[in-house]
Amino acid sequence: MDSPTVVTPATNGALTLREKIAAGRFVVNVEVDPPHGLHPKKAIEGARLLKEAGVDAINVGDSPAAKVRMSPFAMSLLLQQELGIETVMHYTTRDRNAMAIHSDMAGAHVLGIRNILCLRGDPPSLGGYKDVIGVWDVSAVGLIRILKLLNEGQDWTGEKISHHADFFIGASANLNAEPLEPELRLMRRKVEAGAHFFVTQNVFDPNRLVTFLEKAARFKLPILVGVLLLNNERHADFLHTQVPGMYIPEDIRERVRRAGDDGWREGQAIARDLIAICHEKAAGVYLVPAFGRYDLAAELVAETKSS
Repeated sequence: MDSPTVVTPATNGALTLREKIAAGRFVVNVEVDPPHGLHPKKAIEGARLLKEAGVDAINVGDSPAAKVRMSPFAMSLLLQQELGIETVMHYTTRDRNAMAIHSDMAGAHVLGIRNILCLRGDPPSLGGYKDVIGVWDVSAVGLIRILKLLNEGQDWTGEKISHHADFFIGASANLNAEPLEPELRLMRRKVEAGAHFFVTQNVFDPNRLVTFLEKAARFKLPILVGVLLLNNERHADFLHTQVPGMYIPEDIRERVRRAGDDGWREGQAIARDLIAICHEKAAGVYLVPAFGRYDLAAELVAETKSS
């Protein structure tokens, strides 16, 4: 029996995310996380606003920071079906063994989800789940290899499957790592495993951003830079002191501090500065709204796409 015909954002006549990047277009993605509960309306409406602003794709998180949320599989499918917008589905190996990964990926492909960001995932303890055990049967590099095998018409054991998949395989990169060389070696492993593009963690330091992009240019793969929109002084201080791997320079925190009640506007201005650097040196950006402020992200999307 032939595979079913699936109508997706990739088949509606517009260029796909992969095609835009290959054509050298500067792409803008935005994160829309699934809800904790059973009502995805806010996320869907946020994605609708972003689509109207011209976003290229919606990134759907997989229980980020180990805080349980609706399945990224279900959320991605909802957004593609209801809005006709392309998604990048984040997928962690924290919660699945190799068998579950194959089942999920086969189902995702048949239902039209093509862009997968391969992640290890934070430990459940970070989300406050002391009695939950992470699986990690497969590493993030291993997940990339599994998707590459599926694209070659094989499962993770090397057994042939009925068709070749067509996944656009994403990998993460930590541009805040110190020293940076171990992270660059990990990036090389991901490239060798079959990654097609990178998405970085959020960055606030222009110097770190430029240094990373110059060093990562050796891999000759497109890089989408993570840019988080700061909301106020308290938000900036929390991220800097409490979130592992997050670094916000003192001068950036001072800008938000001086802005007072208009800290969210200064957060937009900081993001705008980083986007300008990325325009020259990266394939695109990946915006992360704070506290569900999709309207602020939409303003930046519209500005960037019109420039």
